[in-house]
Amino acid sequence: MRTTPTLPPPLAASSAPTLAEVARHAGVTPATVSNVLRNRGRVGEATRQRVLEAIDALGYRPHLPARALAEGRAPTIALMVASIANPFYPEFALAVENALRSSGQFLIICNTDGDPHTGRAYLEQIAGTLSAGVLVMNANLDFDDLRLTELRGAPVVLCMWEKPLEPPGLPCVAVDFRLAGELAARHLIELGHRRIGAIVGSKAHGIHAARYDGFVAAMEAAGLDAKDAPLIHAIDTTQGGYAAARELLTRHPDLTALFTTNDLPALGAMQAAADLGFEVPRQLSVVGITDIQLASESRPALTTVAVPTVEAAELGVALLRELIAGAGKRGGQAGREAKVCVASAPHLVVRASTAPVSS
Repeated sequence: MRTTPTLPPPLAASSAPTLAEVARHAGVTPATVSNVLRNRGRVGEATRQRVLEAIDALGYRPHLPARALAEGRAPTIALMVASIANPFYPEFALAVENALRSSGQFLIICNTDGDPHTGRAYLEQIAGTLSAGVLVMNANLDFDDLRLTELRGAPVVLCMWEKPLEPPGLPCVAVDFRLAGELAARHLIELGHRRIGAIVGSKAHGIHAARYDGFVAAMEAAGLDAKDAPLIHAIDTTQGGYAAARELLTRHPDLTALFTTNDLPALGAMQAAADLGFEVPRQLSVVGITDIQLASESRPALTTVAVPTVEAAELGVALLRELIAGAGKRGGQAGREAKVCVASAPHLVVRASTAPVSS
């Protein structure tokens, strides 16, 4: 006869120690324990040590939702990105997380897949409740939605804004991507390349427009007509770069170099070149922009223009903290001009994917 096994009774849940219990154990007031945890107020070293020993002895851990309710602010920051599948965004997210650790805050990553409706839903559900503020990285969000988020008490900072001389009217950290495009194109021109194709990883007036403007500026400075350079607007992915490069090289087999506005399309372009029988860099030079980790790991390693990813993340976190602190003051940020922080200039990183034009 088959019997049903008897399960042991569930273990009784042990109650977590409270702040009040820590205070009694240390012989101090709950306010003193709170000051020690937040590193605020004047607490003598002996008292501080006694509180820390009590916390360790009892295994006390702060209850983050309760703290947020008591302090009137959420313990997290939201980072909204267009596609977590793009390696640049996890690298930026890691830099943001490192910058947040010193304040005891946590990071929530919101992947919009470039869909403004998804982004709006994130803003409505997270900003100001789960997150004290929002960092936005190319998430295809409507600026009116971002301004409404600010009015609701959750400051917003745009990260990696690509046009420092054209501020968006929202607080932002800007990087001179026009200069990045200029540096990439100038490198190819200085190597003797004149038949250069361009792959832009956005629509004509999309987020990579400033990078292409830099390409045009470099061409014109060298006395070359940028209109003669074959151009394709592609999806900002490895696959997009592959398809665009394959089309360019098939239609224009005399090209000796490809300028791409991002590293992923550049890596795809090198794959397409190999499939079509072009040897990189002997027959075809390829240059990208941003310097993601994969750029140095590809074979050949990709020549690219590095942007200050870590610095931009740190500036974004610092600016958002400043805005969060000011949001609770009378009047908040209303009526103030949106602050723009400009990160360090991009710089060229020469690797194995570019070489002087073959004679």
